[in-house]
Amino acid sequence: MQAELSESLFSYGTLQQAGVQQATFGRLLAGQADALVGYRRTMVKIEDARVVATSGEAYHPIVEASGDPHDRVEGTVFAVSADELAHADAYEVDDYQRVQAELASGRRAWVYVKRPG
Repeated sequence: MQAELSESLFSYGTLQQAGVQQATFGRLLAGQADALVGYRRTMVKIEDARVVATSGEAYHPIVEASGDPHDRVEGTVFAVSADELAHADAYEVDDYQRVQAELASGRRAWVYVKRPG
């Protein structure tokens, strides 16, 4: 029996990869294209060997608020369960924090952004 997919999770990076989804959630996620407005995307070096092995990449994208409404980060919004959201929290390294944000579509979703400091 599948858990209720009550949460929305926006991904602009490795959580869009099929292999990362299988490793993190045990399934492929269904999603829709959307965008995060007022954020800029850069890259961060990942030091966690487990995360690098899962994604196959040592550098992952990361976003932070820019305050400029013309800045957009394209990505995908996925329906996930609360348990799957906890699995995503475990996958993301300490450089990221999960926050609620409004997407270009008007939908609200969880998104991992650059942790302040």
